[in-house]
Amino acid sequence: MATGNNSVLTEFILLGLTDRKDLQAIFLVVFLVIYMISVVGNLGLIVIIQISPQLHTPMYFFLSHLAFVDFCYTSSITPNMLVNFMQEVKRITFFACAIQVACFITFVVCEMFLLSVMAYDRYVAICNPLLYTVVMSQKTCIPMVASTYTYGIFIGILQTTVTFHLSFCSSNVINHFYCDDVPLVALACSDTHVKEMMLFVIAGFNTLLSLLIVLISYVFILISILRINSAKGRQKAFSTCSSHLLSITIFYGTIIFMYLQPKSSHSLDTDKIASVFYTVVIPMLNPLIYSLRNKEVKNALQKVIRKRRSPTLSLFFFFFLISSFYCK
Repeated sequence: MATGNNSVLTEFILLGLTDRKDLQAIFLVVFLVIYMISVVGNLGLIVIIQISPQLHTPMYFFLSHLAFVDFCYTSSITPNMLVNFMQEVKRITFFACAIQVACFITFVVCEMFLLSVMAYDRYVAICNPLLYTVVMSQKTCIPMVASTYTYGIFIGILQTTVTFHLSFCSSNVINHFYCDDVPLVALACSDTHVKEMMLFVIAGFNTLLSLLIVLISYVFILISILRINSAKGRQKAFSTCSSHLLSITIFYGTIIFMYLQPKSSHSLDTDKIASVFYTVVIPMLNPLIYSLRNKEVKNALQKVIRKRRSPTLSLFFFFFLISSFYCK
């Protein structure tokens, strides 16, 4: 890519969340704690699911992949953001920026369709329990997950390739805390019409299709819940669905806010605030929302700790207990 003086662009400058040093110190501590919780929560959840035979079911199979995706996409953004809080000039190389964009798009797309797959799994389990083991067999679950990764990688490479074939000749300063499509397109001095259409159409298709699958699944789930005779059973089921829908609402709400609006309506400063939710906060919330009140996960964790007496698993269990207390 060429700059205004015909030199090769080798790096970008990130403006970050704020230029106030007092706030940067506070953000460093806050986001470091959040990231540590995300890492412990997601990786710990994967370990527990893998080593506990009672959790080898389709629901936990999908949940382990959701935890992996959450860990990957927050790790593609947060460590670099934490380092930048301590830097006067927040530089990122051209190729590192491209890799960050590709990784982030890939795992966000995977997250969308994993949420859809999990919603469908719950639909089959609640609405067609007698057919659950047949419909959600291993031969079905593995291709479903593999297709989300394959499609996510394809979209990530496609969008990144088009973005970094634009010409950045006026400025290399990105008004964001990480490399993202929207602020990068705003920097380009070449024609961005094709890229903007791709961004709108592909992001819109992915978001609306995956969200439609989620909504249809949960409509049937809620209908089935309303048919439950036990008031206690309905209350428990509604509580579980409301937690899932909360996570979905936060995730899809920020994605729609970021990408499915006209260019003239964009405020990059507002987008940065919205981005914090799905890059930092949501990967921390998902382990809490999907497993903190799950007795099967807690019982499996207690059995593993008693059998192996692992300090790491003990720390993970302590995290779960504290989080459960605050989430009640």
